[in-house]
Amino acid sequence: MTDLIMPWISGTLLIVGAFFYAAGTLGLLRFPDVYSRLHALAKADNLGLGFVLLGLALQAESIAVGLKLLLIWPLALAASAGVSYAIARRADSLGVKPWCKDSP
Repeated sequence: MTDLIMPWISGTLLIVGAFFYAAGTLGLLRFPDVYSRLHALAKADNLGLGFVLLGLALQAESIAVGLKLLLIWPLALAASAGVSYAIARRADSLGVKPWCKDSP
C-alpha cells in the first residue's frame, strides 16, 4: 500500500516545489526594485527548495540519504538569509532607494 502512495506524495511535493520556484522567478522578473526582488527570491525559493528536498527524501533508498537531503534545507536557509542581507546592505550603501508608487 505504501509503495503505491509514496510516489504520488513525492511527485506532488516536487510539483508544489516547482510551483514555488516558478513564483520566485516571476517575482524576480516582475518586481520593481532590488529589495522586493530579494524578498520574492528568499521566501519563495526557500519554500520551493524545502518541498523539492522533501519529495526527493521520500524517494531516497535509505534513511541516511534522506536525512542528508533534508540537511541541505537549513544550510540553504542560512546561506540565503546571509546573502540577502549582504545584497540589501550593499544596495543601501550605494544609495538604492526602495520603490515607491508616486502619489497622484
